[in-house]
Amino acid sequence: MIVVTRLNGTEKFAVNPDLIERIHASPDTTLVMVGGARHIIAESLAETIRLVTAYRARIIGLAQSADVGDQGQHPYLSIVHPLDDPAR
Repeated sequence: MIVVTRLNGTEKFAVNPDLIERIHASPDTTLVMVGGARHIIAESLAETIRLVTAYRARIIGLAQSADVGDQGQHPYLSIVHPLDDPAR
């Protein structure tokens, strides 16, 4: 989630950046969400893009550094031959 500020500057709220469809800056920055909701925010277009980029980088970094435990082994692949006897 990214934290942004309502245009009036009194309230901060979190937005799921995966649900942002478009960001307009005409002149106020408006987030248009996938469901059609619109949020007018105080952050600039460039700052909002920076927040989304930092969020995605953090998620990728966490995924790469996650402790995978036993799942870190590479799978063993081999050829599977069909049975000779179809009655089995």
